[in-house]
Amino acid sequence: MVIIHMMPDDTVQMAVASPLTAIASDGWIRDGKGHPRSAGTYTRVRGGYVREKKAISLMEALRKMTLMPAQRLESLTPTMKNKGRVRVDADADLAIFDPARVADMATYAEPTKQPESLLWKAVGCK
Repeated sequence: MVIIHMMPDDTVQMAVASPLTAIASDGWIRDGKGHPRSAGTYTRVRGGYVREKKAISLMEALRKMTLMPAQRLESLTPTMKNKGRVRVDADADLAIFDPARVADMATYAEPTKQPESLLWKAVGCK
């Protein structure tokens, strides 16, 4: 596995703020090793780019992390019409967090370290 640091933060911030950008991670963990973005992408956006840098609003960030990726995949995978939405009969993975405290805690040494301020998580709700 190779991890390369190539994108300057201002480039990432510009991409995060773009109305065309959906937010997701292609990171993976194998045998406890991997890129910290595998566990920290979403908290980094909410803590870093929403709260600290004010590059986008919290609601826009949540849309970019949930609805946008689902909408981009709907034509290929019709079940995506039930993802990224909170409504009756939708597939919902819900996380309750404190936006004032949310922080990415994953590191290269501990890439699966859980984020700060996750208060409750329910996966696969129907």
